[in-house]
Parts: sequence; C-alpha cells; structure tokens
Amino acid sequence: MPATDYQGASASFSTFGRSILSIRTRDQVHSMESVSTSQELELELEAFQKQVAEGFNDLASADNDQILSIPWIHKLLDVFLSCQEQFRAIVFKHNKGSFNKSPADRYVIEYFERSVKALDVCNAIRDGIELIRQWQKQLEIVYYALNNQRSIGEGQIRRSMKALIDLAIGMLDEKESNSSYAHRNRSFGRNNAQKDQNSLGQYRSLSWSVSRNWSAAKQLQAIGQNLNAPKSNEIIATNGLAVAVFTMSYVLYFVMWALVAAIPCQDRGLQTHFHVTRQFIWAAPVLSLHERILEESRKRDRRSACGLLREINKIEKCARHMNELTDTIHFPLSEEKEAEVKQRVHELGLVYYSLKDGLGPLERQVREVFHRIVRSRTEGLDSIG
Repeated sequence: MPATDYQGASASFSTFGRSILSIRTRDQVHSMESVSTSQELELELEAFQKQVAEGFNDLASADNDQILSIPWIHKLLDVFLSCQEQFRAIVFKHNKGSFNKSPADRYVIEYFERSVKALDVCNAIRDGIELIRQWQKQLEIVYYALNNQRSIGEGQIRRSMKALIDLAIGMLDEKESNSSYAHRNRSFGRNNAQKDQNSLGQYRSLSWSVSRNWSAAKQLQAIGQNLNAPKSNEIIATNGLAVAVFTMSYVLYFVMWALVAAIPCQDRGLQTHFHVTRQFIWAAPVLSLHERILEESRKRDRRSACGLLREINKIEKCARHMNELTDTIHFPLSEEKEAEVKQRVHELGLVYYSLKDGLGPLERQVREVFHRIVRSRTEGLDSIG
C-alpha cells in the first residue's frame, strides 16, 4: 500500500498525542522551569511518534515483491534500531524527573522485560540464517558445476543433481520439523569464528541458542502479553511517557513477529493478533504490513513454507526448475537443451549471489539488534535504580 494512503492517518499527532499529552489539572501550579521541561518532553514524545510513523510508512510503501526480501528486512531492522535509540535518549534524559517514579518506572521496566524475551528470537533467527546459508552452499555447488562450462557433461549434471537432492531434502526436513538447528549452541558473543569488529563484541550472549522445545509462537505471545494502550489517567500520571513505552513495545513486538515470519525457526505460528487503535499515527502502516504478510502466508505455495523470505521462495523455484530440467536431459546435449540449462543456471546464479551478498550483513544486523537491546536494558535499569 503506498505511503500516500497513510497521509490522512499521520497528518497530525494531535488526534492522540498532543491533546492527551497536554492534559493538565486546572489547579496545578507549575514553576517556569517545570513548564519548560514539560513542553520539551511533550515535543520529544511527539517527535518520537512521528519518527515511528515515518519509518513504518516507508516500509509499507514497498511493493509486494519487495516485502520480506533481505533488503526489506534490513530496512525493518534499521527502523527498529533508530526507534530504539530515540527511545533510549528519552529514557535517559527524563529518567530522574519521571521514569524513576511510579508508575512510569513500572512501564519502562515492563518494556525491558519484554525486550529480554526478544533475545531468544534473535538467537533463533541467527540459527535460521545459518540454515539458509547451508542451502546457499548447495546452490553454489550447482552453479559452479554448470556455469561457464564449454560443454556440459554427465559428471557436472550428476554432481548438480546430487546437490539439488540434498537441498530438497534439507528444505523438506525443515518444513516437517524445524528443530534441526536448535541444538547448535550458538551465541552472539565473541566465540563466533568470524568476529565482527563493528559489533558490541564485549557483550556476551545472555540467551544461548534456543532449546529443542523452544517455540517462536509462544515467545511472541509472551512479548505481546498484556500489551495494551495506556489509559488517559495513566498517560496523565506519567506525563505522556506511557505512550512512548507502549509505542516502543509495539515496535519491538511487530519487528520480532516479522522476523519469525521471514526466517526459518522453531514453531513459527504466525496467527498473532495485533490490536492497536488507529488513533496512533503509526498504527495504519503497521496493521497494513501485518495483513499483507498474513496474506502472503495464506498463498497456496507459501502455506507450508519454512520461511516467507523472498529469497527462500526463489531457492525453491530455482531448485524445482533445475530438477525438472535435469530429468529431461539426455546425452549428448542438443544446442537447444544446453542453452536452456545455461538460462536456468543464470537464474540460479542470481539467487545464489543475492544470498552470498545478503546473509552476512543480515546476520550482523540481527547481532546488532541483540546487543543494542542488551545495552539499552542494562543502562536503562541502572538509570532508574
């Protein structure tokens, strides 16, 4: 859905933001300093709501064939990291005056507890990326066996067919039971074979790779449990900070859900309900994206998919086309059949290189989300005592 569809919804924060955040009791007396601080906080909270809305409007403006692709997931995580940083700045700036007092402290602590549950999701997603990388290696065998060959012989075809069979078995196993990689005791700490110098390597994983009976659906349910919009009296009591906490909690919830939808992981149940009033200026694009992703999952060829990532769908299609083609090959190859093989190899190569170039940066970005959550929670809880 184009971003212009949301302009009416995001035209003004006043429908739910400024009017609510400006509520004050008539008999309340403010000093000039407190009035100034209150106005500054109100402007920051309004800017935060707009930032979230703009980020998700941009995500929702993508075409259907772009949503859930690796580049789109990158943008999604960029939006999360940007919102997380702005939220963190609000918490630190106003913690002495607001967040360390009841009930604001309870709201921010609840958010940090939700964020801890997201760490397991990040680890599960990392395992899923590793699984896709194994499929990429099978594509690599096929690509280099058949690409740039003067003539394609039986040996190259046999090697390709074996790799395609291994790929098909691996993807089928994942569809039937997506617990095959759960036992890999991986973390985002510095034990990784290849260390990312730009990541926060000093933070060791607080949540090791998930256990065999871990469920992504149950973890999402735990993140979204009791995630309700604050009431007017709660907004007044927290000077509007409850709205910011609710917004960041919802961003966390949606981003984790979208990752689970895209990447293979254990028990990927996607029938998670999103309940948020459209009075929030970011609600329309979030709910639209939720519906579009669900629609994708309902398509006949996607219902049993082990992940809705666009590149996974391309792997399946390329593998199926190559299998169908190799089943009809007889030697010696005719010029027409050899040209057809090379065309299929070219298509497979495009998918292979998109994975080769995209999976590493995606894994590092998920790792950065993990570490940013750890750092924000640690600093935030220390800040409010």
